[in-house]
Amino acid sequence: MTSQVSSAAEQADGTVVGEQRKPAGTKDVRRLDRVIIRFAGDSGDGMQLTGDRFTSETASFGNDLSTLPNFPAEIRAPAGTLPGVSSFQLHFADHDILTPGDAPNVLVAMNPAALKANIGDVPRGAEIIVNTDEFTKRAMQKVGYDASPLEDGSLDGYHLHPVPLTTLTVEALKDFDLTRKEAERSKNMFALGLLSWMYHRPTEGTEKFLKSKFAKKPDIAAANIAAFRAGWNFGETTEDFAVSYEVAPAVKAFPVGTYRNISGNLALAYGLITASRQADLPLFLGSYPITPASDILHELSKHKNFGVRTFQAEDEIAGIGAALGAAFGGSLAVTTTSGPGVALKSETIGLAVSLELPLLVVDIQRGGPSTGLPTKTEQADLLQAMFGRNGEAPVPIVAPRTPADCFDAALEAARIALTYRTPVMLLSDGYLANGSEPWRIPEPDELPELTVQFAQGPNHTLEDGTEVFWPYKRDPQTLARPWAIPGTPGLEHRIGGIEKEDGTGNISYAPANHDFMVRTRQAKIDGIDVPDVEVDDPHEARTLVLGWGSTYGPITAAVRRLRAAGESIAQAHLRHLNPFPKNLGTVLKAYDKVVIPEMNLGQLATLIRARYLVDAHSYNQVNGMPFKAEQLAAALKEAIDG
Repeated sequence: MTSQVSSAAEQADGTVVGEQRKPAGTKDVRRLDRVIIRFAGDSGDGMQLTGDRFTSETASFGNDLSTLPNFPAEIRAPAGTLPGVSSFQLHFADHDILTPGDAPNVLVAMNPAALKANIGDVPRGAEIIVNTDEFTKRAMQKVGYDASPLEDGSLDGYHLHPVPLTTLTVEALKDFDLTRKEAERSKNMFALGLLSWMYHRPTEGTEKFLKSKFAKKPDIAAANIAAFRAGWNFGETTEDFAVSYEVAPAVKAFPVGTYRNISGNLALAYGLITASRQADLPLFLGSYPITPASDILHELSKHKNFGVRTFQAEDEIAGIGAALGAAFGGSLAVTTTSGPGVALKSETIGLAVSLELPLLVVDIQRGGPSTGLPTKTEQADLLQAMFGRNGEAPVPIVAPRTPADCFDAALEAARIALTYRTPVMLLSDGYLANGSEPWRIPEPDELPELTVQFAQGPNHTLEDGTEVFWPYKRDPQTLARPWAIPGTPGLEHRIGGIEKEDGTGNISYAPANHDFMVRTRQAKIDGIDVPDVEVDDPHEARTLVLGWGSTYGPITAAVRRLRAAGESIAQAHLRHLNPFPKNLGTVLKAYDKVVIPEMNLGQLATLIRARYLVDAHSYNQVNGMPFKAEQLAAALKEAIDG
């Protein structure tokens, strides 16, 4: 099928629509440059699976994409209620994109609760597909609808597609030996088939996935495939959907290479495995399950063939204790958790600081305090990572900026830990952990060299000529102490939480020694070699927006909007939060205004003000959701004009 596009019009939401094409005997096909779809339903409706499958097919098609899964904290919230709504938003395009999108062009609502929970985000003129079978009087009253929103005119500003998804699914599966309830469970596959037709998504991968997922239940696999195909055929034949859409592959968005869709937690797990292979060390994970970090434990447990050992401990303290023991034994040691777990691990992190052993502490941040918002995102653990231990216990901090970047951040955290013999905090968050994007699989020669030299024999000569091993005799460049594997003859030394004597590692209460050891540990962290912060400033702006972690996507999207509107604004983003890049102070003082957007109440801004005496302006959000680009653009425009 070929055509020539003679004109294109940009809609209010920025979507470019090409000329309609209508070959004989087919429906209209419109070409778009990007689409934002949100699947929403009860937490038992399979919206995460539906979104994940649509995403996988979109990735295989070659679009750039970004996703935002959003689900309840309850294991099974009451059906049909607002707290039980689960959603999955996908933004895909024929060009480089950075966020899951501010507002959906298409909302698929499986019940009244899904419609009510999400309609506030849907702009007028968008398409809404609703499962009319679920709009019963009782279901609508449960969420506060006095009258049916499908009939009272409240949705007149939208392109509404009422579809009896449940009825159509049951009808499509009538020849299968299934109960009605079993057949109804496949309605998410019917919806997926409909949307796959609507946006010309490939289908082979989904059918192969269903056969694999239900390999032990071939009848269920066949039923789901039948429902998926029925949804596709419904879109092709019904008069309600007169138009389908094409979003071309993002050919120019990606450098040459092999790509796959990847979530932040999966990228982080792969990064940890790669780091262990590059260091030629076994990988040990000591962990206690906690949302949203548990996926890393689940993934690493699958890779024993790469020398990975996973230990699901009875609690957070045992998890990090086992990991620190593995570090002492010569492994690349990791513990994964979220904010509440970091609090419990703080004493052992301090012990790792004192022992000066490499240990990766991965914190997938979520809303707090306490249990807080387990399935929502936040960046509020920065000050805990920086200062959340007794005594002077400095720890390097690394933060990835996108889901795919979690791979590189894991390698960088491992480099620092192994080179400088220190625990390292890696701060991801729920937005990165669960979101996904295309990732270029690196070539082997692009990976860093992380090989470690263990201590092999004596390293110090006493005045009488005796050769001995001093466990705290430091490398003059890195200030790292030697890493001696237990059981190596002649390298016996004390470990423990009491202060060590410089060099010998013997217990010491001497005031001067403690002062020296505290300052030396701080100097080791301050001296870590990190790259300079890069500034994107093509127009010699006077205002700089500074970010860290997962705010990268929304900030960059907002900056692009402002520049397209003729505004001058500079952007810089921090991966290393302790120590800061050495040129950061010079960069900050080159601008009249510095704005720091954060998903907290101003933690990086507090550190920047204290360290550099710069009057940094905070822009903060703590609602459990990532920033929207439009919202940030408005705030930054106000800062430029103010």
